[in-house]
Amino acid sequence: MYKAKFISLFVYLFICMVGLTTSCSSTKKAVYLNNLPDSGELKGTETTAFIEPVIQVDDILSIIVHVTDPSVTASLDVNSAPSSGSGNSSANSYLVNKNGDVMISIIGQVHVAGLTTFQASELIRQKAVDFFKLPTVEVRYLNYKINLIGEVNKPGAYILPNEKISIIDAISLAGDLTIYGKRDNILVIRNVGNRKEYGRINLNSTDLFKSPYYFLKQNDVVYIEPNKSKISTADDASNLRYLTVAVSLLTLISIFILHFTH
Repeated sequence: MYKAKFISLFVYLFICMVGLTTSCSSTKKAVYLNNLPDSGELKGTETTAFIEPVIQVDDILSIIVHVTDPSVTASLDVNSAPSSGSGNSSANSYLVNKNGDVMISIIGQVHVAGLTTFQASELIRQKAVDFFKLPTVEVRYLNYKINLIGEVNKPGAYILPNEKISIIDAISLAGDLTIYGKRDNILVIRNVGNRKEYGRINLNSTDLFKSPYYFLKQNDVVYIEPNKSKISTADDASNLRYLTVAVSLLTLISIFILHFTH
């Protein structure tokens, strides 16, 4: 009888000990920029300069040529279809070929690889002057993409409307980090030529604004790894199964001893 009571007490103490050893995460680690001083002591923080990306092979560009002279409407096929607004303009997608060129109707072949979108639009405008009166040109990316994976609410690939996007902008697009996201060690994977470059960002520190990875580049992959709480939760689920089996066995042993010692 006493043995059965002892085993039952052992089971109870074992369960309590498991509950007490379950750790909780620090709320401070879940707060962004938690190294900022009180509001009365706030000072400005320098931000890394934004460097415009250059057009690369296999980029897809939107090239819009605006022509104000209505007399050229019939012959204008630089763009695929007319758009709304004053003048004659429309958008079309152009793939940058292996030589770094785009082929534009009427204007011809234009080498754009290595140029920013602003430089490319100016170059195309200069060539369009030979064919149209006072043309203006807009060049934008159609495939400027970043990838967010890991502990974000909406992981996936995001096509961006412009090329200037910060790590904070990207996280906002993905619906913010989950409560399990590790905020002090975010990984950015970047293509640099034929190699991969890796950088780390700490969202808990204002130093993130100075990081060369604060502004993202095309095809960057942002990975938010799980924190200890998420890993602990997964471990706890696994341990719970073992605990259930252990408690069941101890209970059977307790019943067995109780039956044969009563």
